[in-house]
Amino acid sequence: MKNSLMNGTVGTGVALSLGLLAHGAAAENLRLLTWGGYAPENVIEMFEAETGHTVEVTKSNNEEMIAKLRATGGGGFDLAQPSQDRIAGPQAEFGIYKPIDLDRIDSAQFIGSMLAATKANTTVDGEVYGVPHVWGTSGLVLDTAKAGMVKDYTDLCGADTAGKVSYRLKRPTLIGFAFSMGMDPFAAYGDPAAYTEIMEQVEAKLIECKPNVKTYWGGGDELMGLLRSGEVVASMAWDTGGWKLNADNADITFVAPAAGALGWIDTFALPAKGKADDAAYDWINFVMRPEVSALITESSGQFTASQGADEFASDELKARFQASFPPEAIDNIKWYPPVPAGLEAIEGGVLDRVKAAN
Repeated sequence: MKNSLMNGTVGTGVALSLGLLAHGAAAENLRLLTWGGYAPENVIEMFEAETGHTVEVTKSNNEEMIAKLRATGGGGFDLAQPSQDRIAGPQAEFGIYKPIDLDRIDSAQFIGSMLAATKANTTVDGEVYGVPHVWGTSGLVLDTAKAGMVKDYTDLCGADTAGKVSYRLKRPTLIGFAFSMGMDPFAAYGDPAAYTEIMEQVEAKLIECKPNVKTYWGGGDELMGLLRSGEVVASMAWDTGGWKLNADNADITFVAPAAGALGWIDTFALPAKGKADDAAYDWINFVMRPEVSALITESSGQFTASQGADEFASDELKARFQASFPPEAIDNIKWYPPVPAGLEAIEGGVLDRVKAAN
Protein backbone atom coordinates (compact mmCIF):
# COMPACT_ATOMS: atom_id res chain seq x y z
CA MET A 1 0.00 0.00 0.00
CA LYS A 2 2.74 2.43 0.98
CA ASN A 3 4.60 2.00 -2.32
CA SER A 4 1.49 2.56 -4.41
CA LEU A 5 0.76 5.71 -2.43
CA MET A 6 4.28 7.01 -2.83
CA ASN A 7 4.34 6.62 -6.60
CA GLY A 8 0.96 8.30 -6.91
CA THR A 9 -1.15 5.40 -8.16
CA VAL A 10 -3.57 5.88 -5.27
CA GLY A 11 -5.09 9.15 -4.10
CA THR A 12 -3.92 11.73 -6.64
CA GLY A 13 -7.01 11.23 -8.75
CA VAL A 14 -9.14 11.70 -5.67
CA ALA A 15 -7.57 15.08 -4.99
CA LEU A 16 -8.01 16.21 -8.58
CA SER A 17 -11.66 15.17 -8.60
CA LEU A 18 -12.31 16.92 -5.30
CA GLY A 19 -10.61 20.06 -6.48
CA LEU A 20 -9.88 21.00 -2.88
CA LEU A 21 -6.15 21.53 -3.00
CA ALA A 22 -4.83 24.94 -3.87
CA HIS A 23 -3.76 24.23 -7.45
CA GLY A 24 -2.28 27.37 -8.92
CA ALA A 25 -2.05 29.05 -5.51
CA ALA A 26 1.30 30.17 -4.18
CA ALA A 27 3.24 27.50 -2.32
CA GLU A 28 3.49 28.09 1.42
CA ASN A 29 5.51 26.77 4.34
CA LEU A 30 3.18 25.02 6.78
CA ARG A 31 4.37 25.24 10.39
CA LEU A 32 2.63 22.29 12.05
CA LEU A 33 2.40 21.92 15.85
CA THR A 34 1.43 18.31 16.44
CA TRP A 35 1.93 15.02 18.29
CA GLY A 36 4.52 12.35 17.53
CA GLY A 37 3.36 10.03 14.75
CA TYR A 38 0.71 12.37 13.32
CA ALA A 39 2.85 13.72 10.46
CA PRO A 40 5.04 10.82 9.28
CA GLU A 41 7.78 11.54 6.77
CA ASN A 42 6.20 9.52 3.96
CA VAL A 43 2.97 11.53 4.22
CA ILE A 44 4.87 14.82 4.27
CA GLU A 45 6.77 13.80 1.13
CA MET A 46 3.53 12.94 -0.68
CA PHE A 47 1.90 16.21 0.35
CA GLU A 48 4.87 18.35 -0.65
CA ALA A 49 5.15 16.60 -4.03
CA GLU A 50 1.46 17.10 -4.80
CA THR A 51 0.91 20.65 -3.53
CA GLY A 52 4.28 22.39 -3.67
CA HIS A 53 3.87 23.42 -0.03
CA THR A 54 6.58 22.56 2.49
CA VAL A 55 5.95 21.24 5.99
CA GLU A 56 7.88 22.12 9.16
CA VAL A 57 6.92 19.87 12.10
CA THR A 58 7.19 20.70 15.81
CA LYS A 59 6.19 17.81 18.08
CA SER A 60 4.39 18.73 21.26
CA ASN A 61 1.56 17.89 23.70
CA ASN A 62 -1.53 19.71 24.93
CA GLU A 63 0.13 21.68 27.70
CA GLU A 64 3.06 22.76 25.54
CA MET A 65 0.84 23.66 22.58
CA ILE A 66 -1.27 25.98 24.70
CA ALA A 67 1.79 27.49 26.36
CA LYS A 68 3.50 28.17 23.02
CA LEU A 69 0.39 29.76 21.52
CA ARG A 70 -0.32 31.81 24.65
CA ALA A 71 3.22 33.18 24.62
CA THR A 72 2.80 34.49 21.06
CA GLY A 73 -0.91 35.34 21.09
CA GLY A 74 -1.48 32.54 18.58
CA GLY A 75 1.65 33.13 16.47
CA GLY A 76 4.53 30.99 15.30
CA PHE A 77 2.45 28.16 13.80
CA ASP A 78 -0.12 27.72 11.03
CA LEU A 79 -1.87 24.55 12.21
CA ALA A 80 -2.05 22.98 15.68
CA GLN A 81 -3.48 19.71 16.98
CA PRO A 82 -4.77 20.15 20.56
CA SER A 83 -7.31 17.74 22.01
CA GLN A 84 -10.90 18.85 21.54
CA ASP A 85 -11.38 19.55 25.26
CA ARG A 86 -8.41 21.97 25.21
CA ILE A 87 -9.79 24.47 22.69
CA ALA A 88 -12.91 26.27 23.95
CA GLY A 89 -11.46 27.26 27.34
CA PRO A 90 -8.10 28.58 26.06
CA GLN A 91 -9.84 30.33 23.17
CA ALA A 92 -12.35 32.06 25.46
CA GLU A 93 -9.58 33.10 27.85
CA PHE A 94 -6.63 33.85 25.56
CA GLY A 95 -7.95 34.15 21.98
CA ILE A 96 -5.18 31.96 20.56
CA TYR A 97 -7.14 30.41 17.65
CA LYS A 98 -9.06 31.62 14.61
CA PRO A 99 -12.36 30.08 13.44
CA ILE A 100 -12.38 27.17 10.99
CA ASP A 101 -13.89 27.98 7.59
CA LEU A 102 -15.99 24.83 7.23
CA ASP A 103 -16.56 25.55 3.53
CA ARG A 104 -12.87 24.80 3.00
CA ILE A 105 -13.10 21.38 4.69
CA ASP A 106 -14.23 18.28 2.79
CA SER A 107 -16.75 17.19 5.41
CA ALA A 108 -17.57 13.98 3.50
CA GLN A 109 -14.13 12.64 4.41
CA PHE A 110 -14.95 12.71 8.15
CA ILE A 111 -16.89 10.21 10.25
CA GLY A 112 -20.06 12.21 10.77
CA SER A 113 -20.57 11.62 14.50
CA MET A 114 -16.97 12.62 15.28
CA LEU A 115 -17.16 15.76 13.17
CA ALA A 116 -20.43 16.79 14.85
CA ALA A 117 -19.08 16.13 18.35
CA THR A 118 -15.86 18.06 17.74
CA LYS A 119 -17.65 21.02 16.19
CA ALA A 120 -20.00 21.17 19.19
CA ASN A 121 -17.19 20.90 21.74
CA THR A 122 -15.00 23.55 20.07
CA THR A 123 -17.66 26.19 19.42
CA VAL A 124 -17.08 29.58 21.05
CA ASP A 125 -19.50 32.46 20.45
CA GLY A 126 -21.07 30.60 17.52
CA GLU A 127 -17.76 29.93 15.72
CA VAL A 128 -16.20 26.47 15.28
CA TYR A 129 -12.50 26.26 16.19
CA GLY A 130 -11.67 22.59 15.65
CA VAL A 131 -12.32 19.55 13.46
CA PRO A 132 -11.31 15.97 14.37
CA HIS A 133 -8.20 14.09 13.34
CA VAL A 134 -6.86 11.27 15.57
CA TRP A 135 -8.97 9.57 18.20
CA GLY A 136 -8.99 6.79 20.76
CA THR A 137 -11.17 5.38 23.50
CA SER A 138 -11.28 3.64 26.82
CA GLY A 139 -13.80 0.91 27.50
CA LEU A 140 -13.55 -2.78 28.37
CA VAL A 141 -10.64 -5.13 27.80
CA LEU A 142 -11.86 -8.68 28.37
CA ASP A 143 -10.80 -12.28 28.22
CA THR A 144 -13.92 -13.14 26.24
CA ALA A 145 -13.60 -16.87 26.98
CA LYS A 146 -13.91 -16.19 30.72
CA ALA A 147 -15.74 -12.86 30.90
CA GLY A 148 -17.98 -12.88 27.85
CA MET A 149 -20.93 -11.94 30.05
CA VAL A 150 -19.41 -8.51 30.71
CA LYS A 151 -21.14 -6.05 28.38
CA ASP A 152 -20.93 -2.79 30.34
CA TYR A 153 -18.88 -1.09 33.03
CA THR A 154 -21.20 -2.08 35.89
CA ASP A 155 -20.96 -5.73 34.83
CA LEU A 156 -17.46 -5.60 36.33
CA CYS A 157 -19.29 -5.82 39.67
CA GLY A 158 -21.01 -9.12 38.79
CA ALA A 159 -20.50 -12.39 40.67
CA ASP A 160 -19.11 -14.14 37.59
CA THR A 161 -15.92 -12.06 37.66
CA ALA A 162 -15.49 -11.66 41.43
CA GLY A 163 -11.86 -11.12 42.38
CA LYS A 164 -10.69 -10.96 38.77
CA VAL A 165 -11.53 -7.36 37.85
CA SER A 166 -9.31 -4.30 37.52
CA TYR A 167 -9.73 -0.61 36.71
CA ARG A 168 -8.00 2.64 37.61
CA LEU A 169 -9.14 4.96 40.35
CA LYS A 170 -9.24 7.85 37.88
CA ARG A 171 -11.96 10.04 36.39
CA PRO A 172 -12.67 7.80 33.32
CA THR A 173 -13.88 5.11 35.75
CA LEU A 174 -16.27 7.57 37.39
CA ILE A 175 -17.56 8.77 34.02
CA GLY A 176 -17.93 5.26 32.59
CA PHE A 177 -19.82 3.92 35.60
CA ALA A 178 -22.14 6.95 35.57
CA PHE A 179 -23.14 6.29 31.95
CA SER A 180 -23.53 2.58 32.67
CA MET A 181 -25.85 3.44 35.59
CA GLY A 182 -28.14 5.36 33.21
CA MET A 183 -26.92 8.87 34.00
CA ASP A 184 -25.27 11.47 31.76
CA PRO A 185 -22.39 13.11 33.65
CA PHE A 186 -21.42 15.27 30.68
CA ALA A 187 -24.90 16.83 30.62
CA ALA A 188 -24.38 17.81 34.27
CA TYR A 189 -21.02 19.51 33.70
CA GLY A 190 -22.59 22.95 34.02
CA ASP A 191 -24.41 22.14 37.27
CA PRO A 192 -22.06 21.33 40.18
CA ALA A 193 -24.92 20.22 42.43
CA ALA A 194 -26.27 17.80 39.84
CA TYR A 195 -22.77 16.54 39.09
CA THR A 196 -22.10 15.98 42.79
CA GLU A 197 -25.31 13.94 43.05
CA ILE A 198 -24.23 11.74 40.12
CA MET A 199 -20.78 11.26 41.60
CA GLU A 200 -22.27 10.29 44.98
CA GLN A 201 -24.22 7.49 43.31
CA VAL A 202 -21.11 6.34 41.44
CA GLU A 203 -19.13 6.45 44.70
CA ALA A 204 -21.63 4.12 46.38
CA LYS A 205 -21.48 1.71 43.43
CA LEU A 206 -17.67 1.62 43.36
CA ILE A 207 -17.51 0.98 47.12
CA GLU A 208 -20.03 -1.83 46.68
CA CYS A 209 -17.87 -3.19 43.84
CA LYS A 210 -14.59 -3.23 45.80
CA PRO A 211 -14.68 -6.96 46.66
CA ASN A 212 -14.67 -7.77 42.95
CA VAL A 213 -11.45 -5.84 42.30
CA LYS A 214 -8.19 -7.78 42.18
CA THR A 215 -6.24 -4.53 42.12
CA TYR A 216 -6.58 -0.94 40.92
CA TRP A 217 -4.05 -0.78 38.09
CA GLY A 218 -1.78 2.21 37.76
CA GLY A 219 0.10 1.66 34.50
CA GLY A 220 -0.58 -0.05 31.20
CA ASP A 221 2.24 -2.57 31.59
CA GLU A 222 0.86 -3.63 34.97
CA LEU A 223 -2.60 -4.26 33.52
CA MET A 224 -1.22 -6.11 30.49
CA GLY A 225 0.64 -8.46 32.83
CA LEU A 226 -2.48 -9.09 34.91
CA LEU A 227 -4.53 -9.97 31.83
CA ARG A 228 -1.83 -12.14 30.27
CA SER A 229 -1.42 -14.13 33.49
CA GLY A 230 -5.17 -14.66 33.91
CA GLU A 231 -5.24 -12.95 37.31
CA VAL A 232 -7.61 -10.43 35.73
CA VAL A 233 -10.23 -11.40 33.14
CA ALA A 234 -12.18 -8.11 32.86
CA SER A 235 -10.98 -4.53 33.07
CA MET A 236 -11.46 -0.95 32.02
CA ALA A 237 -8.65 0.08 29.66
CA TRP A 238 -7.73 1.64 26.32
CA ASP A 239 -8.54 0.25 22.89
CA THR A 240 -4.93 0.02 21.72
CA GLY A 241 -3.95 -1.99 24.80
CA GLY A 242 -6.72 -4.48 24.10
CA TRP A 243 -5.66 -4.84 20.48
CA LYS A 244 -2.03 -5.36 21.51
CA LEU A 245 -3.08 -8.19 23.84
CA ASN A 246 -5.27 -9.64 21.09
CA ALA A 247 -2.18 -10.12 18.93
CA ASP A 248 -0.88 -12.56 21.57
CA ASN A 249 -4.16 -14.10 22.75
CA ALA A 250 -7.20 -14.20 20.46
CA ASP A 251 -9.56 -14.41 23.46
CA ILE A 252 -8.45 -11.05 24.91
CA THR A 253 -9.62 -7.89 23.14
CA PHE A 254 -11.16 -4.44 23.49
CA VAL A 255 -14.96 -4.31 23.70
CA ALA A 256 -16.99 -1.11 23.39
CA PRO A 257 -19.36 -1.06 26.42
CA ALA A 258 -23.11 -0.96 25.91
CA ALA A 259 -23.22 2.50 27.51
CA GLY A 260 -20.59 3.73 25.06
CA ALA A 261 -16.80 3.87 25.00
CA LEU A 262 -15.25 7.10 26.34
CA GLY A 263 -13.51 8.95 23.55
CA TRP A 264 -10.78 11.55 23.12
CA ILE A 265 -10.08 13.40 19.88
CA ASP A 266 -7.03 15.35 18.80
CA THR A 267 -8.09 18.06 16.39
CA PHE A 268 -6.98 20.43 13.70
CA ALA A 269 -7.08 24.04 14.94
CA LEU A 270 -5.83 27.25 13.31
CA PRO A 271 -3.61 29.48 15.49
CA ALA A 272 -4.85 33.07 15.56
CA LYS A 273 -1.78 34.52 13.84
CA GLY A 274 -1.09 31.70 11.40
CA LYS A 275 0.15 32.91 8.01
CA ALA A 276 -0.38 29.83 5.78
CA ASP A 277 -4.11 29.11 5.85
CA ASP A 278 -4.11 27.71 2.29
CA ALA A 279 -1.46 25.16 3.21
CA ALA A 280 -3.28 24.36 6.47
CA TYR A 281 -6.57 23.58 4.74
CA ASP A 282 -4.74 21.64 2.03
CA TRP A 283 -3.00 19.53 4.69
CA ILE A 284 -6.29 18.80 6.48
CA ASN A 285 -8.03 17.67 3.30
CA PHE A 286 -4.99 15.69 2.18
CA VAL A 287 -4.39 13.71 5.38
CA MET A 288 -8.10 12.98 5.82
CA ARG A 289 -8.18 10.93 2.64
CA PRO A 290 -8.74 7.38 3.86
CA GLU A 291 -5.67 5.91 2.17
CA VAL A 292 -3.43 8.65 3.58
CA SER A 293 -5.03 8.43 7.02
CA ALA A 294 -4.16 4.74 7.08
CA LEU A 295 -0.49 5.70 6.91
CA ILE A 296 -0.97 7.94 9.95
CA THR A 297 -2.63 5.03 11.78
CA GLU A 298 0.38 2.89 10.86
CA SER A 299 2.69 5.58 12.25
CA SER A 300 0.81 6.56 15.41
CA GLY A 301 -1.00 3.34 16.31
CA GLN A 302 -4.28 5.30 16.56
CA PHE A 303 -7.19 5.48 14.15
CA THR A 304 -8.35 8.74 12.59
CA ALA A 305 -11.71 10.37 11.98
CA SER A 306 -11.34 9.67 8.25
CA GLN A 307 -14.40 7.88 6.87
CA GLY A 308 -13.36 4.45 5.56
CA ALA A 309 -9.69 4.67 6.55
CA ASP A 310 -9.91 1.36 8.46
CA GLU A 311 -10.30 -0.39 5.09
CA PHE A 312 -6.72 0.64 4.23
CA ALA A 313 -5.20 -0.49 7.55
CA SER A 314 -3.30 -3.75 7.88
CA ASP A 315 -5.55 -6.82 7.80
CA GLU A 316 -4.82 -7.59 11.46
CA LEU A 317 -5.51 -4.09 12.79
CA LYS A 318 -8.55 -3.69 10.54
CA ALA A 319 -10.05 -6.92 11.85
CA ARG A 320 -9.51 -5.90 15.48
CA PHE A 321 -10.90 -2.42 14.92
CA GLN A 322 -14.01 -3.61 13.08
CA ALA A 323 -14.72 -6.30 15.69
CA SER A 324 -14.50 -3.73 18.51
CA PHE A 325 -16.22 -0.89 16.68
CA PRO A 326 -19.16 -1.74 14.44
CA PRO A 327 -20.70 1.52 13.16
CA GLU A 328 -23.26 1.70 15.95
CA ALA A 329 -20.49 1.48 18.57
CA ILE A 330 -18.64 4.39 16.94
CA ASP A 331 -21.82 6.48 16.93
CA ASN A 332 -22.31 5.64 20.64
CA ILE A 333 -18.88 6.90 21.78
CA LYS A 334 -19.16 9.46 24.57
CA TRP A 335 -16.68 12.20 23.64
CA TYR A 336 -15.07 14.11 26.49
CA PRO A 337 -16.24 17.75 26.50
CA PRO A 338 -14.22 20.58 28.08
CA VAL A 339 -14.02 20.20 31.87
CA PRO A 340 -15.43 23.18 33.80
CA ALA A 341 -13.58 24.52 36.82
CA GLY A 342 -14.35 22.72 40.06
CA LEU A 343 -15.37 19.33 38.68
CA GLU A 344 -12.02 17.66 39.20
CA ALA A 345 -12.12 18.61 42.88
CA ILE A 346 -15.50 16.86 43.20
CA GLU A 347 -14.12 13.80 41.45
CA GLY A 348 -10.95 13.80 43.54
CA GLY A 349 -12.99 13.61 46.74
CA VAL A 350 -14.99 10.65 45.40
CA LEU A 351 -11.84 8.78 44.36
CA ASP A 352 -10.21 9.36 47.75
CA ARG A 353 -13.26 8.02 49.60
CA VAL A 354 -13.53 4.96 47.36
CA LYS A 355 -9.86 4.20 47.91
CA ALA A 356 -10.21 4.55 51.69
CA ALA A 357 -13.42 2.52 52.00
CA ASN A 358 -13.29 -0.95 53.53
